[in-house]
Amino acid sequence: MAKYFNENTILFYDGQMMKATEAHTNLYGQTLHYGYGVFEGIRSYGTENGPRIFKAREHYERLLNSCQLMGIPFEYTVEEMTDISYKVLEQNGFNDAYLRPLVLCDPSMTLINGQQGRLVIAAWEWGAYLGEKLLNLKISTYCRPHPRSVHMEAKAVGHYVNSILATSEARKGGFDEALLLDCEGFLAEGPGANLFFEKDGTLFTPALGHILPGITRTTVLEMCAELGIPVEQGRFTPEDLFEADGAFFCGTGAEIVGIQTVDHQSFKKEWGSSVGNKLRQKYLQLVREQTTQPESIEA
Repeated sequence: MAKYFNENTILFYDGQMMKATEAHTNLYGQTLHYGYGVFEGIRSYGTENGPRIFKAREHYERLLNSCQLMGIPFEYTVEEMTDISYKVLEQNGFNDAYLRPLVLCDPSMTLINGQQGRLVIAAWEWGAYLGEKLLNLKISTYCRPHPRSVHMEAKAVGHYVNSILATSEARKGGFDEALLLDCEGFLAEGPGANLFFEKDGTLFTPALGHILPGITRTTVLEMCAELGIPVEQGRFTPEDLFEADGAFFCGTGAEIVGIQTVDHQSFKKEWGSSVGNKLRQKYLQLVREQTTQPESIEA
């Protein structure tokens, strides 16, 4: 079993720093009973200037938007949460770390909006969530919820039951991870990462609407604009993916990780020569504030 804290770990909970072993929550809270809460996944990286949280503002703006969409009262600002995050890193002596801000709701057995959101910010040292090797994916029998049933753009606690079911199904089948379709059978995303695939030098990615608007997804789009790599956002079928030259997942936890097969079907291009791999190299330099630029990408 993975261990994310020890007797010395410090976290922030409901207005104060405390040892993780001393933090307690109410067993009658809406977050525990109904999955009614929101969270973020954020990374800090060791740089020449000390630990730097990558895109803290974008993550905390999304957290505030998630609270608003889910109707959770919440009083912290982006600046306050960013400052607390750096204090959590400092008190734990972390450079390369994963931060987990979580907004918990107060005790209530009702099915109406919570009365108060309480902030937790924990951190632990964590490598790339999906590992470093290329992934073998299974198209899941589970699909992403209809956007009229939940706020897909909110990073809500309860949404991830869908992800747990999909990943567990894939692992039981001998795969590394799942790939989910939307409710109409088009490509959506991974359980915790967005999808890109490559064809003839152009990248393709599912459009917003049925997926979480990933911070890393936006970063990939920004890098592509900088490097002159064409990108098309739209609704694509599994057959489009099977005909691609290559593909990758991207997310804060996963960073950028290549895909080797989907339902046992391989891609035409080797990962080492793919656009995705070049973007991965640039991404790793970006998050660590390195100035050396990767070689240019030729379509």
